[in-house]
Amino acid sequence: MSQSKYAKSIEKLENIIEKIENEEIDVDELSIKVKEAVALIKECKDKINKAELEVKNVVDHLEDE
Repeated sequence: MSQSKYAKSIEKLENIIEKIENEEIDVDELSIKVKEAVALIKECKDKINKAELEVKNVVDHLEDE
């Protein structure tokens, strides 16, 4: 089974954070990686919000029955 897009995004984000913490990214690349991390965070947050809404809809539907 392949990894979900959310899991891949989290993995990429963790990798960026690890490289920043270990000072493996030079100053020239830092800005690019920070922008990439921000985009990944937004993507993950959007997926969490969507999942939360879907779960709420399912629960509301069950309560209506």
